[in-house]
Amino acid sequence: MKKVILSIGLMLCVAVGANAQETTTPNPVNPNAAKFKFESEVVDYGTIEHNANGDREFKFTNVGKEPLIISNAVGSCGCTTPVWPKEPIKPGASAVIKVHYATDRVGQFEKTVTLTSNAETPSKVIKIKGVVKPDPTPATPAGTVAPAEQKH
Repeated sequence: MKKVILSIGLMLCVAVGANAQETTTPNPVNPNAAKFKFESEVVDYGTIEHNANGDREFKFTNVGKEPLIISNAVGSCGCTTPVWPKEPIKPGASAVIKVHYATDRVGQFEKTVTLTSNAETPSKVIKIKGVVKPDPTPATPAGTVAPAEQKH
């Protein structure tokens, strides 16, 4: 009896597995789709001062044949804030995506912004990177106690 139940169960698994193997054709690529062409997909801030201006821009052109519509842009963390054009970018037209990085965070950084659009590649990742220098340590005259060392 166990062998019969096992055989039926095995046949059911094979039948379900074979049914799940239906082949689907991928969506055809639209030859007229909008396309991003960035001047650069990485913006390097270089080494900047603590609390310096964290605003930068990604310049791009729509090299496709249809209007480019960016539906969303998301930074990889709360310290990276993108602003993107809400209106469609016509074929051949250029626009910018503004990115603000919170430069109150000291140290090296590499962050991404993920764009969602109607482009040939619907999800596009652009990057920012750089180093934020720490504030210089104020010089203390000899014989005085620095504020951090004072006891309250």
